[in-house]
Amino acid sequence: MNNRRKFISRIASAFLFSIGSQLMATDIKNKENKIEHDMLMPEDWTKDEQIALLIFPGFTALDLIGPQYMFASLMGAKVHIVSETLEPVTSDTNITILPTITYDKVPDELTVLFIPGGGESVIKALENKKLMNFVREKGKKAKYITSTCTGSLILAGAGLLNGYKATSHWMVRELLVAGGAIPTDERVVIDRNRLTGAGVTAGIDLGLTIISLLRDELYAKSVQLLAEYSPKPPFNAGTPDTAPKESVNIIQDMFQNYNTTAKNIIEKAFNN
Repeated sequence: MNNRRKFISRIASAFLFSIGSQLMATDIKNKENKIEHDMLMPEDWTKDEQIALLIFPGFTALDLIGPQYMFASLMGAKVHIVSETLEPVTSDTNITILPTITYDKVPDELTVLFIPGGGESVIKALENKKLMNFVREKGKKAKYITSTCTGSLILAGAGLLNGYKATSHWMVRELLVAGGAIPTDERVVIDRNRLTGAGVTAGIDLGLTIISLLRDELYAKSVQLLAEYSPKPPFNAGTPDTAPKESVNIIQDMFQNYNTTAKNIIEKAFNN
């Protein structure tokens, strides 16, 4: 009965944190404002991680939002949305996000550094010296260095994947070689403290994986249940192995010029 009570309490705690994040932010500012409950909860379920999620003009919103949802479910963690300025940043699908912190204000030692991907925006990011210097410097001390989709190309250009297995969107995965990485065909790739997710939706899997590392498996499973993350897509076309050849050809044509340009830019950034 006691074990059952603990299990239910843990799921409820994750739920309370998710829906009460704004209240929790207020609570940090005003210590007298406390949420009272009688639930039992392991002490190590509340920690004080510093998590930085980089954004830049034209980033892919879903690359960010999937992991951000998961990171925001970590009780006690501080999740920063980072940009060069505090001006609104618009994604590749015209979703606008407000950064919460600038490069110079990000904590020196991060628990998680996360980079989303994009299309042409990733090439521009690789050419942005301020952005790349931020990634390099924070990557030196971050406990976990992570990305989703083409965000790993930025990590590769910054030299943070040199000698590491990593993944990316299937269409650009081989470009990781330009930054010394070892391309790996997996949804989430873990090599020591580098965790990379494949294309776009893999960010949800990446986030859950990181939750399990920062807390435990039960915590991660409870957050998964809260999100009702049990995908059953209407089509089995999510990889080039399962998609119709016509679809594969369309996507490959879209990336033909992109790959050549990106490869050269990654190599240039990596060698700087």
